[in-house]
Amino acid sequence: LTRRGFALGALATTGVTAACGNGVGSSGAATIDARVNATLSQMYSLYPNTRTLSDNSTGMLIMPLVTEAGFIVGGGYGRGSLRIDGATVDYYSTVKGNAGLQIGVQQYAHVLFFMTEDALSTFRRSTGWTAGADIGYVVKDKGETLTTDTNTLTSPILAAVFGQAGLQIGASLEGSKYTRIIP
Repeated sequence: LTRRGFALGALATTGVTAACGNGVGSSGAATIDARVNATLSQMYSLYPNTRTLSDNSTGMLIMPLVTEAGFIVGGGYGRGSLRIDGATVDYYSTVKGNAGLQIGVQQYAHVLFFMTEDALSTFRRSTGWTAGADIGYVVKDKGETLTTDTNTLTSPILAAVFGQAGLQIGASLEGSKYTRIIP
């Protein structure tokens, strides 16, 4: 793959992804908040133990719908909100790009639980925070139940990825970039 080929593929994939009903061109904050509320209800219903994580977290970033598409090169996009003590304080978008052996389209929801003030503060101060391998997953695929172990419990950021639909296998948040937006 050349740089030009990668850039053109990423641009084309971003256009396809943006057209997949992920909130682009919506009525803004009210639409995002409604989707966030529905996502939290679904998560609490499917995984009741996430309420405990929610109660113990210093903040949660809820992405109700992330759409990913790829054919060798791929990308993803979604919008959501950061809630602290149950109130929305900011809105964020997530963008993801990748290259490799992949084909398909998928949609999923995810919630990041910030378990320490330091993790939340670092996230809020950054101009564009990128998820890495330091995220502990508590729910990662459809059908999996909430899991915690000593590694998960010490992670400053925990993730629940659920509601997957589509033709790609698996969802990972590594490499996803989160940026504050004004809806």
